[in-house]
Amino acid sequence: MPTAIPADSVGLVTPRIEHFREPLPLASGRSLHDYQLIYETYGQLNDARSNAVLICHALSGHHHAAGFHDPEDRKPGWWDSCIGPGKAIDTNRFYVVSLNNLGGCNGSTGPCSVNPLTGNPYGADFPVVTVEDWVNSQARLADVLGIEQWAAVVGGSLGGMQALQWTMSYPERVRHCVAIASAPKLSAQNIAFNEVARQAILSDPEFHGGHFQEQGVIPRRGLMLARMVGHITYLSDDAMGTKFGRGLKSEKLNYDFNSVEFQVESYLRYQGEEFSTRFDANTYLLMTKALDYFDPAAAHDDDLSRALAVAQSDFCIMSFTTDWRFSPERSREIVDALMAARKNVCYLEIDAPQGHDAFLIPNPRYLQAFRGYMNRIAV
Repeated sequence: MPTAIPADSVGLVTPRIEHFREPLPLASGRSLHDYQLIYETYGQLNDARSNAVLICHALSGHHHAAGFHDPEDRKPGWWDSCIGPGKAIDTNRFYVVSLNNLGGCNGSTGPCSVNPLTGNPYGADFPVVTVEDWVNSQARLADVLGIEQWAAVVGGSLGGMQALQWTMSYPERVRHCVAIASAPKLSAQNIAFNEVARQAILSDPEFHGGHFQEQGVIPRRGLMLARMVGHITYLSDDAMGTKFGRGLKSEKLNYDFNSVEFQVESYLRYQGEEFSTRFDANTYLLMTKALDYFDPAAAHDDDLSRALAVAQSDFCIMSFTTDWRFSPERSREIVDALMAARKNVCYLEIDAPQGHDAFLIPNPRYLQAFRGYMNRIAV
């Protein structure tokens, strides 16, 4: 519980909900009718409506990116280290919009929402959505907010993929794209990790074909295992070694399979159990599939530079040395394609020990570079 809200915080924030009645065509061929998006805003939109920044979240993220919902909240929003007065995304200068994507489980229409055709939760009947679908829905929200062009679209990991997609789907509506710890598409290894996580959920006896809500149960074990697999990939070997090593929970080994003996085992189980209490299994399936499907070069004979040729924005690409989930080599693929397409791009590779999660951690060099780029584009 914070004793006082910090001076560089956006303070207390209240989510807003926008309802959409016009059907949204999806890449799958289906359409989504009568849906809502939940979002938060920080800062003030200027008279020219030219200082808006869109924040795109990663796999398990949501709309609450900064500030507090209540003075009693123990933690602020998930990217509070980067959003606020005087921070990298300075709310004294920018109007920041952060939303929960379609298919999410934090207030936007998703598998937990009631299907108007049946009166029951969508569950597994919720349509598969893609990064392109998300961007199209975000564009509709921008229309409602009266934002014709974003000063910047910013995101890390899966959020970075959305930022890149914005420059291709709506090139005239983005002045700057900031993609952090991202990739132009998933590697076979990354798809494999996602499949293992999905199978952990699908094989849980409490999953019930995705309609577990109607049964009054939750596939907690499957979600827990999926999160444990995912969490291993978010941390570097050095970070795990430094934090846990081969440390034991007690002074001696128990020589059985059911005991939690190593500290790293305890940590992973805690992360998995905590995640299973706040996230939806169907949403996890949807989000990982959206990751798998993202491949803008596929429609251009696997030539990423051709896919990015339509972009009109400037680009800032950042990666982290120990990130093996989305390694620096993947960011450099984006940079090379942008250079081949003759786009303005700057690239920073940050030495950070935390692995993929480094984009969420306030590394001084990272924050300095991030702030420096955003200061350049402030209007």
